[in-house]
Amino acid sequence: MRDVAIIGIGHTKFGRAAKSSLELFSEAALQAMDDAGVTGKEIEALFQGAALPGFEEAQVMPAAFSAAELNLGPIPATRYEGACASASVAIRDAVMWVASGDFDMVLAGGVEKALSMGTAFATRTFAMSCHSPTEGPVGLTFPGVFAMAARRYAVEYGIPLDELREKMAYVSMKNHKHGALNPLAQFYKKMGELKVEDVLNARMVADPLTLLDCCPFSDGAAALVLCAAEDARRYSDAPVYVLGTGQASGSALSKMEDITKPVSRVQSARMAFKHARLEPKDINLLEIHDCFTIAELIALECMGFFGWGEAANATANGETDIGGKIPTNMSGGLIGKGHPIGATGASQVYWIVKQMRGEAAKGNQVDPVPEYGMTDTLGGDFGTLCHLILGRDRR
Repeated sequence: MRDVAIIGIGHTKFGRAAKSSLELFSEAALQAMDDAGVTGKEIEALFQGAALPGFEEAQVMPAAFSAAELNLGPIPATRYEGACASASVAIRDAVMWVASGDFDMVLAGGVEKALSMGTAFATRTFAMSCHSPTEGPVGLTFPGVFAMAARRYAVEYGIPLDELREKMAYVSMKNHKHGALNPLAQFYKKMGELKVEDVLNARMVADPLTLLDCCPFSDGAAALVLCAAEDARRYSDAPVYVLGTGQASGSALSKMEDITKPVSRVQSARMAFKHARLEPKDINLLEIHDCFTIAELIALECMGFFGWGEAANATANGETDIGGKIPTNMSGGLIGKGHPIGATGASQVYWIVKQMRGEAAKGNQVDPVPEYGMTDTLGGDFGTLCHLILGRDRR
């Protein structure tokens, strides 16, 4: 297997979009192709994440039509569905196809128009990623899943729930602060100076999670151009290399031993570290799946950046903010940047690449420029996990 590089990136504004999904993905894809300096004739395959296009726009099979919109010709174009991890799974498969030598240059990314469904219908369709036979009949939705996780976390580590809520608020404050500095974020120039009380006193969604503990519904798209590493310097002075990937699958919640230690996330992260021949101490920057504040704490521990039960205190102490031990979600994450689910994994990669080019927004750019970055994307209630490790140099 050969090494693979990212040579072009594109990203639409996240939030409410007037454009269709096909138009949004085309916008991101054309940006990525322009960034790489390549034409459609050089793209050999398209890998597209899109979780719910049938419900959003009555459009299934969007990848094929995206290829047509982009005048890519009759190339293989495949839609990937892994709920909120759809784009990360698409990118991982794109990496493997290029690594295998079957393709030399491909386009990968994702798109979603969740806001077009409205909150009630979007909540219902998102919940379809839960285990339908056992979780559907009791009306479980994702705020409910992570509310249960927060309560279990408090009990497991002996943290009074009110104290845990205050520590979780620091996740929201940090990610909104950096989202407010990100021009492409849904909450750009908004809520950049939240206080603990603002988060705690926001409207309750699922006790103990308030509205500011939750990411928003969003529209948006992001795309990447990938090629064989040995060719990357022909197109870019600053290619970013895919050093490791991991993916794992979970089960129904009723079969999980501990919702705060999902085996799927642990397994996927370990696979990526093994593939990259790196450890958590080597990573300089994270973009992780903070769909809810408690989700960021759980991810940090499952990936090995903090011991079990330690991420809450570490976050409250600033260890995950810029200048801390491991800067996390300097783009604003899902909470501050937005969460168009089929695009989120590609967006995470986009912002790692921007950091490695030294092009992140003022106040969000990590100094010195990171050598290694890692993404974490979660689909469903721990049903699909995917991790990608990126580096400025080849292994």
